[in-house]
Amino acid sequence: MSAPMTSRPVPGRRPRAHGASTRLHWWAPALPALAFGLLLMLLAGSGQAHAATGEASAILQVIERILRVVG
Repeated sequence: MSAPMTSRPVPGRRPRAHGASTRLHWWAPALPALAFGLLLMLLAGSGQAHAATGEASAILQVIERILRVVG
């Protein structure tokens, strides 16, 4: 039969509350939002599907714009 164990507080640390307390990194909400936006753009542009021509697709145009802004 095992005896119940009690934990001692660590010196120099405050005891934690019972609720979970976490902080998100900036990219945690940004990546799903970016993925949602890109998928929404794909769905919105699918009604205007054309045969392949010499011009760049909408996705390539968006990527080029993003690269121009970032770089």
